[in-house]
Amino acid sequence: QVRLEESGGGLVQPGGSLRLSCLVSGLDFSRYALGWSRQVPEKEREFVAAISPSGGSVYYGDYKEGRFTISRDNAKNMVYLQLNSLKPDDTATYYCTASFSEIAAARGRYDYRGQGTQVIVSS
Repeated sequence: QVRLEESGGGLVQPGGSLRLSCLVSGLDFSRYALGWSRQVPEKEREFVAAISPSGGSVYYGDYKEGRFTISRDNAKNMVYLQLNSLKPDDTATYYCTASFSEIAAARGRYDYRGQGTQVIVSS
């Protein structure tokens, strides 16, 4: 059974930082592109970032590069999303995703998704 377990969300003030983590199990981790998407109720899901199976290529959604950084540790089956300079508009549920196709991952599409971790940016 494939499982993606996110953690690290919470309440943070504008300008603050958070590091989201995702533990992946049940698939050949090093063969999958990993990513993050986010969603706010009543809005469309938004692609945040993706990383190739080797970690050598990264992709970011609009306006995310520079504030957000995706990384992975293939030895630990973990993928991370560092969120810096957070804004209230970044408030959302963040989902960890896994895609067998790197091209699909770079376009925000995925085969598997976790349950999400909530990020609230507010003073």
